[in-house]
Amino acid sequence: MDAKVVGVDRLNFIDGRFTPGSSGRTFENISPVDGAFLGQIYEAGKAEVAAAVEAARSAVAGPWGDMALADRCDLLHKVADRIIERFDEFLDAECADTGKPRSLASHIDIPRGAANFKVFADVVKNVPTEAFHLDTPDGAGAHNYAVRAPKGVVAVICPWNLPLLLMTWKVGPALACGNAVVVKPSEETPSTATLLGDVMNEVGIPKGVYNVVHGFGPDSAGQYLTQHPGVDAITFTGETTTGEAIMREASVGVRDISLELGGKNPALVFADCDLDKAIEGTMRSVFANCGQVCLGTERVYVERPIFDEFVSRLKEEAEKLKLGRPGDEGVNLGPLISAEHQQKVLSYYAKAVEEGATVVTGGSVPDMGADLAGGHWVSPTIWTGLADDAAVVREEIFGPCCHIRPFDTEEEAVMLANDTPYGLAAAIWTENASRMHRLGRKIEAGIQWMNCWFLRDLRTPFGGSKQSGIGREGGVHSLEFYTELRNICVKL
Repeated sequence: MDAKVVGVDRLNFIDGRFTPGSSGRTFENISPVDGAFLGQIYEAGKAEVAAAVEAARSAVAGPWGDMALADRCDLLHKVADRIIERFDEFLDAECADTGKPRSLASHIDIPRGAANFKVFADVVKNVPTEAFHLDTPDGAGAHNYAVRAPKGVVAVICPWNLPLLLMTWKVGPALACGNAVVVKPSEETPSTATLLGDVMNEVGIPKGVYNVVHGFGPDSAGQYLTQHPGVDAITFTGETTTGEAIMREASVGVRDISLELGGKNPALVFADCDLDKAIEGTMRSVFANCGQVCLGTERVYVERPIFDEFVSRLKEEAEKLKLGRPGDEGVNLGPLISAEHQQKVLSYYAKAVEEGATVVTGGSVPDMGADLAGGHWVSPTIWTGLADDAAVVREEIFGPCCHIRPFDTEEEAVMLANDTPYGLAAAIWTENASRMHRLGRKIEAGIQWMNCWFLRDLRTPFGGSKQSGIGREGGVHSLEFYTELRNICVKL
């Protein structure tokens, strides 16, 4: 373990200052790689959450709310630049908390986490509203035009799988629109959100604009934050049951919410696909980040003529994956985030066998040697042969695993893909352009990839349908959540 991230305590960041708070409670940050102690995390109590919300309200009412748009956006560009200047520090912290390979975090988590500030600073400067001329009985008329105003204080509750990236995906547009934020990072991954407070101070973001409170959900910082009446809007990425609880809290005071929740995402692989592309893309969509990606694939449906070849080739590639420490050469698969999550995933591994699955590969805990025995490791796993109502096929696992099933017709493939209470993402592999457009309208998922996966244009709408969420983020769609449109009517 890198000495720079061992024994580092993470404090709350409130009104521009790092503080342990008054609750006196701490919890341990544990490495998912080997179980090593990384540092103490200081839990925020009700007093710290209240102080963070008050600091945010003061910032919106004061220097941040009064700042010219161009100046605000310039500061957000500086935030992005400073993250890149401190790239290695953010990378060390992210890999220590998550255990993910450095090759993955250096390519996605840190650069894209920084870029979110620039993208949304540029979007907010270039999105028009609307204007109308209204004829009136006296003949003079009236002009109506719309302006965007910030919501105020936004509670940002973040997941642990892509901690910096998914946090700044929300904080970037929220700040660009003139809001202030109180961030509650996952208790599993507190480090990069805390480091970002230091960056905010370095570049001159006014105090109170960005705040971080550490803790858990029920009876801790998460619940205190969502219940606080000074919070004007809540944005959350995580599991559906937690989203339902947050939605209930948001109903008190009729606060706005944006929820990006769970998924049980399908991939449809047609016989006319480019099989090399389909294998490469499915490998990433199933196993990237040890399967801990909300957009990842857990259900793979393959047209029968290529089913056996697809299963054989995916097995071959999965068995080439190298597990190990984040910085070790060639490592492309890390551990699961926690012992609790490891037990959840292993329970599905056992359930798959109980329900009659053929284990194509994996299905166990790999032997990682004595020095990594304390880590939260599981084998990349592929199943076939399960019924469509099996738990492994119906329920989100969030691990490095998938079930592969054959289909015979396009209509059957659509039926299978949509046979889920979720509707977050789908991947479709076919060289038939007409089929791509047909399926784009038929598949019940908020984002669909045709012959690719995880390719994101940040200007486009992002979000889920059914139990996968409420609202859309990205481009102007983020502005629609983080601002309120006000109409101004001027009688001439």
